[in-house]
Amino acid sequence: MGSNSPHSVPVQARRGVEDGFRLQEENNYECDTPDVDLSSDNERDSIDTVINEGNSTRNLDTTPLITNHRRFPSADESDTESQNGRAEEEPEKSLTWASLPKKGQLAILTFARLSEPLTQTSLQAYMFYQLKSFDPSLPDSTISAQAGILQGSFTAAQFLTAVFWGRLADASWMGRKRVLLIGLLGTCISCIGFGFSRSFMAAAVFRTLGGVLNSNVGVMRTLIAEIIAEKKYQSRAFLLLPMCFNIGVIIGPILGGSLADPVNSFPWLFGPGSKLGGEKGIWWMEHWPYALPNVLSAIFIFLSVIAVFLGLDETHETARYRKDWGRNLGKRLTRAFKRKHRHYRPLTRSNDDDSLYLDGSVEAWSAPSSPIRSRSSPISRQKRPGVRQIFSRNILLTLLAHFLLAFHTSAFNAMTFTFLPTPRAPEDSRDGIFHFGGGLGLPSSRVGLATAIIGFIGLPLQILLYPRVQTKLGTLTSFRMFLPFSPISYLLMPFLVILPRISWIVWPSFTVVVFLQVISRTFALPAAIILVNNCVTDPSILGTVHGVAQSISSGARTLGPLLGGWGLGLGLANNMVGGVWWALAVESLVGWFVLWSIHEGKGIEKPKKSIDEEDDS
Repeated sequence: MGSNSPHSVPVQARRGVEDGFRLQEENNYECDTPDVDLSSDNERDSIDTVINEGNSTRNLDTTPLITNHRRFPSADESDTESQNGRAEEEPEKSLTWASLPKKGQLAILTFARLSEPLTQTSLQAYMFYQLKSFDPSLPDSTISAQAGILQGSFTAAQFLTAVFWGRLADASWMGRKRVLLIGLLGTCISCIGFGFSRSFMAAAVFRTLGGVLNSNVGVMRTLIAEIIAEKKYQSRAFLLLPMCFNIGVIIGPILGGSLADPVNSFPWLFGPGSKLGGEKGIWWMEHWPYALPNVLSAIFIFLSVIAVFLGLDETHETARYRKDWGRNLGKRLTRAFKRKHRHYRPLTRSNDDDSLYLDGSVEAWSAPSSPIRSRSSPISRQKRPGVRQIFSRNILLTLLAHFLLAFHTSAFNAMTFTFLPTPRAPEDSRDGIFHFGGGLGLPSSRVGLATAIIGFIGLPLQILLYPRVQTKLGTLTSFRMFLPFSPISYLLMPFLVILPRISWIVWPSFTVVVFLQVISRTFALPAAIILVNNCVTDPSILGTVHGVAQSISSGARTLGPLLGGWGLGLGLANNMVGGVWWALAVESLVGWFVLWSIHEGKGIEKPKKSIDEEDDS
């Protein structure tokens, strides 16, 4: 309670004011405030109002003392500033996965992102055998080269079109969400066509079509950068995309390896005289033995399309004010569901989570009520930079490091999926320590298990280890520290074929070699994304730069599997299968040296006040 009674003013407060004025007179300060008669308690109350709260007393300085146009900070203000500083430091130390804002939007993006690695890793588990079924007379070296071409056709198409899709995502009439929907539908069509292909040419056409229409990764990175505005959450938010790859690596090969050729794999379920097959079996599974895993992948992708259409908010600075028919429909469905299940209605709501699965009134938090703020913002009035103005020396070197990383990681994945099922070489074909050939000779079911090991290793590293180490070391330092594990893995991989053919020796050795590569890319892949994102200082070109980064990455993921498959086939034909692996180790070392010539940019980070306004709006 406040009071103007002189009895409510403690003696210490009066003496403090009198001492302050006495100090001014002794030092001959010029006071800009009118003369004050300290003999009047009312005047002293006007200078220093005291509020008694229980046993504690708190001073509110309504009229601060000004000398020489300088303001003496009060003790209360110092305490407030220190408390604010501690309040800002505490979240940095207590960051967890649960503290991520906009969890609903991130969940939808994660679900949509998972569809692509799930499809890719699924088909890689049986690609060798599907290509073999097209023409059984082809040698293993030719099949290896064809696998590299199929891998490269998808990414080559992405390389040619990713910048175009990035520019469209930055255009106000298109936006991020529409580009993402087109990419997901393109992947769905490509998946179905590839599964029902009967020749290598048809499979290559559908893989290329999927790459032309697919720009998901670049757009998703842009969406995450705009959804998560504060840098302290970036290490976890940008980790979601690589994490989806490891989840896909776990689930995809198991589904693909077990469901490929289902009539022979599950004759009691799909074959002649089975429960589902009837007397003659399921004819389309016999005619297209590798269609079933693709059909399931297409269903998963289509579900992600529905989730994005109904639940994802547009984040483009202008397009987000456009009417979103899908989002409005999703909100209506949510409200209808809530009305039918009123007893499940939550008592509290979080303004951090504006997904489809919350209350329909969440649109008040997801975007401002009118585009006035956007039209009056400096960003909207500035002229959009041209492509030549985007790139600096640091951006170019960061993109080069991104290219080299994508090259050897994609080559490793493609070569591993071909190296594992390749038959073992005869024992007498080995000549010295470097001249040997063949692969591990694993069946499709074991290939799925071997590739799932990659995901089982990577997922706990990403969830538990990476956020803590990245927060302590920083993005660039952790990138530099863990990247050298990749060349060590590439040096050791081909020597697995000369180990004794004993399962308890081969499988632990394979796990150790893969562990080195997985722990390297666990830190390298999200670090590369963050470094590229933080190079951008203008939000109007964010989608374009991520499109360029995806184009460069797609170019690397085109050359990596293509040259890797070609080199692996050359090594198999010349009894030197290790040559391509060792060349890959040299390339990854070059990428490590490039990291020492770049620095991390500041990126785009909204002021805290702006973030609070958006959360409250």
